[in-house]
Amino acid sequence: MLDRNLLLQGIIRWTARITGVISTLILSLFVIGEPFPVAKITAVEWLGLLLFPVGVVIGFAIAWWREGLGGSITIGSLLAFYVVFTLLMHEPLSDGVWFLVFALPAFLFLLSALLRRSQRMVTT
Repeated sequence: MLDRNLLLQGIIRWTARITGVISTLILSLFVIGEPFPVAKITAVEWLGLLLFPVGVVIGFAIAWWREGLGGSITIGSLLAFYVVFTLLMHEPLSDGVWFLVFALPAFLFLLSALLRRSQRMVTT
């Protein structure tokens, strides 16, 4: 039973890592692939950019060493971005569903951390 849980935890961890890298690469293409009109970006938009994609990607990077912390940073950045997106940018939440898709690896990182923690409790 323990070996099966260990295998599942490893599969989830590597799935989170691989999908996090893919998400980061796609987000990077959006950021560097289009002309970036820096002078036209408002302070609220800069705040949004700091949270998504920057906060999300930082969370993915930290999650390679600390899955729970990195996943929490990514999800916290996403939730804060949604607050900025809906309340300050006055955009409907339904227009922001795709941001969640890019942050999905964070949920896998959290699940991996949870499984690792439960595995430690079983072995001690």
